[in-house]
Amino acid sequence: VEVAESGGGLVQPGGSLRLSCAASGFTLSVFSTYLLNWYRQTPGKERDVVATFVSPDGTTNYTDSVKGRFTVSRDNVKNTGYLQMYNLKPEDTAVYYCNIRTLRSSYWGQGTQVTVSS
Repeated sequence: VEVAESGGGLVQPGGSLRLSCAASGFTLSVFSTYLLNWYRQTPGKERDVVATFVSPDGTTNYTDSVKGRFTVSRDNVKNTGYLQMYNLKPEDTAVYYCNIRTLRSSYWGQGTQVTVSS
């Protein structure tokens, strides 16, 4: 199983980015039980979860600091997860990681850098 994030970059405060999480060797089925998590990490700090998509019921959860600004979703046809980020703030600067967690396994991507700066 491989998980690959993309879509990071440099954006000004108030801007938007959409991160993608492409899964290979694992099917993001609408019928399967798994969590599609997005974490972020800054130097010297722990990796914290910011958003979760719960399959199969489609429930989403967000940490308080991103509620109303971030949206996590899944496209089962493209086998890809997404994190849409709006109204980005400098404190959102971090390396963002996609994590797919099943009952038995946990798969991580290599991370993508998001920098919010003017």
